[in-house]
Amino acid sequence: MFNQEKKAKAPAEFSKEQNKIAPGTKVIGDIQAKGGFRIDGCVEGTVKTPGKVVIGKEGSVKGELECENADIEGKFTGKLNISGTLSLRSSALIEGEATVSKLAVEPGATFNATCAMRGGVKAIHHERGEGQQQEKSA
Repeated sequence: MFNQEKKAKAPAEFSKEQNKIAPGTKVIGDIQAKGGFRIDGCVEGTVKTPGKVVIGKEGSVKGELECENADIEGKFTGKLNISGTLSLRSSALIEGEATVSKLAVEPGATFNATCAMRGGVKAIHHERGEGQQQEKSA
Protein backbone atom coordinates (compact mmCIF):
# COMPACT_ATOMS: atom_id res chain seq x y z
CA MET A 1 0.00 0.00 0.00
CA PHE A 2 2.85 2.42 0.77
CA ASN A 3 4.35 1.81 -2.69
CA GLN A 4 1.00 2.56 -4.32
CA GLU A 5 0.88 5.98 -2.63
CA LYS A 6 4.34 6.84 -3.95
CA LYS A 7 3.40 5.85 -7.48
CA ALA A 8 0.29 8.00 -7.37
CA LYS A 9 2.29 11.10 -6.32
CA ALA A 10 5.11 10.70 -8.88
CA PRO A 11 4.52 12.45 -12.22
CA ALA A 12 4.09 10.02 -15.10
CA GLU A 13 6.34 11.80 -17.61
CA PHE A 14 9.39 12.72 -15.47
CA SER A 15 11.53 11.00 -12.86
CA LYS A 16 14.19 12.53 -10.62
CA GLU A 17 16.32 9.41 -11.05
CA GLN A 18 19.62 9.95 -12.87
CA ASN A 19 20.76 7.46 -15.52
CA LYS A 20 24.46 7.08 -16.25
CA ILE A 21 26.47 5.62 -19.09
CA ALA A 22 29.94 5.08 -17.65
CA PRO A 23 33.29 5.63 -19.40
CA GLY A 24 34.22 2.64 -21.57
CA THR A 25 30.56 1.76 -22.23
CA LYS A 26 29.24 1.85 -25.79
CA VAL A 27 25.49 1.77 -26.47
CA ILE A 28 24.15 1.25 -29.99
CA GLY A 29 20.42 1.85 -30.30
CA ASP A 30 17.66 4.13 -29.08
CA ILE A 31 17.26 5.12 -25.43
CA GLN A 32 14.10 6.53 -23.84
CA ALA A 33 14.04 7.48 -20.18
CA LYS A 34 11.84 9.36 -17.76
CA GLY A 35 14.84 10.78 -15.86
CA GLY A 36 17.97 12.70 -16.78
CA PHE A 37 21.17 11.24 -18.24
CA ARG A 38 24.89 11.61 -17.74
CA ILE A 39 26.85 10.17 -20.65
CA ASP A 40 30.56 9.57 -20.13
CA GLY A 41 30.70 6.67 -22.60
CA CYS A 42 29.62 6.43 -26.24
CA VAL A 43 26.06 6.36 -27.59
CA GLU A 44 25.09 5.76 -31.22
CA GLY A 45 21.36 6.29 -31.70
CA THR A 46 18.54 8.39 -30.31
CA VAL A 47 18.36 9.59 -26.71
CA LYS A 48 14.98 10.98 -25.54
CA THR A 49 14.12 12.22 -22.06
CA PRO A 50 11.99 15.00 -20.58
CA GLY A 51 14.92 15.76 -18.24
CA LYS A 52 18.47 17.06 -18.55
CA VAL A 53 21.30 15.36 -20.44
CA VAL A 54 24.95 15.90 -19.58
CA ILE A 55 27.64 14.69 -21.98
CA GLY A 56 30.92 14.56 -20.06
CA LYS A 57 34.38 15.41 -21.45
CA GLU A 58 35.02 11.80 -22.46
CA GLY A 59 31.43 11.22 -23.62
CA SER A 60 30.17 11.18 -27.18
CA VAL A 61 26.79 10.88 -28.86
CA LYS A 62 26.25 10.20 -32.54
CA GLY A 63 22.62 10.41 -33.58
CA GLU A 64 19.73 12.40 -32.14
CA LEU A 65 19.26 13.99 -28.73
CA GLU A 66 15.85 15.20 -27.54
CA CYS A 67 15.58 16.63 -24.03
CA GLU A 68 14.66 19.68 -21.98
CA ASN A 69 18.19 20.93 -21.18
CA ALA A 70 21.62 19.73 -22.29
CA ASP A 71 25.08 20.45 -20.93
CA ILE A 72 27.79 19.26 -23.33
CA GLU A 73 31.49 18.97 -22.55
CA GLY A 74 32.28 16.13 -24.96
CA LYS A 75 31.41 15.36 -28.57
CA PHE A 76 28.03 15.38 -30.30
CA THR A 77 27.34 14.60 -33.95
CA GLY A 78 23.79 14.65 -35.31
CA LYS A 79 20.53 16.40 -34.49
CA LEU A 80 19.84 18.26 -31.23
CA ASN A 81 16.27 19.09 -30.24
CA ILE A 82 16.44 20.95 -26.92
CA SER A 83 13.22 22.47 -25.54
CA GLY A 84 15.14 24.55 -22.96
CA THR A 85 18.80 25.56 -22.77
CA LEU A 86 21.77 24.06 -24.63
CA SER A 87 25.00 24.83 -22.74
CA LEU A 88 28.28 24.17 -24.53
CA ARG A 89 31.39 24.02 -22.34
CA SER A 90 34.82 25.03 -23.64
CA SER A 91 35.75 21.40 -24.48
CA ALA A 92 32.53 20.72 -26.48
CA LEU A 93 32.63 19.68 -30.14
CA ILE A 94 29.24 19.88 -31.89
CA GLU A 95 28.51 18.99 -35.53
CA GLY A 96 25.08 18.77 -37.16
CA GLU A 97 21.76 20.51 -36.54
CA ALA A 98 20.41 22.17 -33.42
CA THR A 99 16.94 23.41 -32.50
CA VAL A 100 16.98 25.16 -29.13
CA SER A 101 15.15 27.77 -27.06
CA LYS A 102 18.32 29.18 -25.46
CA LEU A 103 21.99 28.73 -26.33
CA ALA A 104 25.02 29.33 -24.07
CA VAL A 105 28.49 28.83 -25.55
CA GLU A 106 31.73 29.10 -23.57
CA PRO A 107 34.84 30.40 -25.36
CA GLY A 108 36.78 27.50 -26.88
CA ALA A 109 33.74 25.38 -27.75
CA THR A 110 33.43 24.21 -31.36
CA PHE A 111 29.91 24.64 -32.75
CA ASN A 112 29.72 23.55 -36.40
CA ALA A 113 25.96 23.27 -36.72
CA THR A 114 22.94 24.93 -38.21
CA CYS A 115 20.93 26.40 -35.37
CA ALA A 116 17.26 27.31 -35.18
CA MET A 117 15.99 29.22 -32.15
CA ARG A 118 12.39 28.90 -31.05
CA GLY A 119 10.40 30.90 -28.56
CA GLY A 120 11.02 34.65 -28.29
CA VAL A 121 12.53 35.01 -31.76
CA LYS A 122 9.15 35.61 -33.41
CA ALA A 123 8.38 38.50 -31.06
CA ILE A 124 11.70 40.18 -31.92
CA HIS A 125 11.05 39.92 -35.66
CA HIS A 126 7.54 41.29 -35.16
CA GLU A 127 8.84 44.27 -33.18
CA ARG A 128 11.50 44.98 -35.79
CA GLY A 129 8.89 44.83 -38.55
CA GLU A 130 6.71 47.36 -36.73
CA GLY A 131 9.70 49.62 -36.16
CA GLN A 132 10.59 49.58 -39.86
CA GLN A 133 7.02 50.48 -40.83
CA GLN A 134 7.00 53.39 -38.39
CA GLU A 135 10.32 54.70 -39.75
CA LYS A 136 9.05 54.55 -43.34
CA SER A 137 5.82 56.41 -42.56
CA ALA A 138 7.64 59.16 -40.63
